[in-house]
Amino acid sequence: MKIASIDIGTNSMRLLIADYNKTISNRKKTINTTRIGQGINKDGFISKDAINRNLDSFINFVNTAKTDNAEYIYAIGTSALRDSKNKEEFVELAKINTGIEIEIINGNTEAELGFYGVAMGVDDTEKLLIIDIGGGSTEFVVGSKQEGVIYKESIDIGAVRLTEKFKTKQDSDDVSLIEMTKYINSKISHLYKIITTYNIKKVIGIGGTITTASSINQNMKTYDTNKIHNSLLKVQDVEYMLNSLNQIPLRDRKKVVGLDPARADIIVSGLNILICILKCLNVTTVTVSEYDNLEGLMYYKLSLNKIQGE
Repeated sequence: MKIASIDIGTNSMRLLIADYNKTISNRKKTINTTRIGQGINKDGFISKDAINRNLDSFINFVNTAKTDNAEYIYAIGTSALRDSKNKEEFVELAKINTGIEIEIINGNTEAELGFYGVAMGVDDTEKLLIIDIGGGSTEFVVGSKQEGVIYKESIDIGAVRLTEKFKTKQDSDDVSLIEMTKYINSKISHLYKIITTYNIKKVIGIGGTITTASSINQNMKTYDTNKIHNSLLKVQDVEYMLNSLNQIPLRDRKKVVGLDPARADIIVSGLNILICILKCLNVTTVTVSEYDNLEGLMYYKLSLNKIQGE
């Protein structure tokens, strides 16, 4: 049977359609940069424009899933929706127009779903650290296939959130990296003592910042999920990317091979978050995963509902 999951993130909305027969196969992902979190830091409200474009995208995604004969459609909202004061308005409109209920999840649940998704795409049975850099928040999970989730934490640092917070001018695309770095480090400095108490064998990264970094690193003219999944990023490569991209104006950044132009304005902040985390944890290499909370949502819902497949 076919199933679908939708993730409404701060920066983008994503759809996964897959076959399910006790395992997930034939995965098809679609992404739309909808920026539901744009400007939300100012007054805590999702703007009318953001509601409308996200509603249009959500309706389109649900219709796509139904056209593809998905029997189950699951939807979650993450950082921007959980932080907004008018989240109910969007959720209600989505339900009226599609019949699908959007579940707004907290940071810890988001972290767990990321772990479930990653676990589906790895053979490792040893302890893993999973880092998920999103538009509004970053999640950290320690766990293994055998033990499940051992430690989880969500911190309100994300590529969209920090880009807006540290813009040098209201009408500028430049951000203050020095101030941003201090801020990020103040938010994550406690992690080293916690994470190093576990015998971590591998660090895995998920989310748009990390997959984009891999795409840039591989000079990828056409995004290839097979080449992204299980690719490696070295800390010096990410640092080189950050410094290079920060030195060029947005119009030129949009032309960089491997970088989606829709992500060009927030990639510097995302990479800065990644660099700060890797340095804080004294990690030299991160493995990139194409399996994330979309697969994790499927796993969780199917396990919960005990659907056996066909």
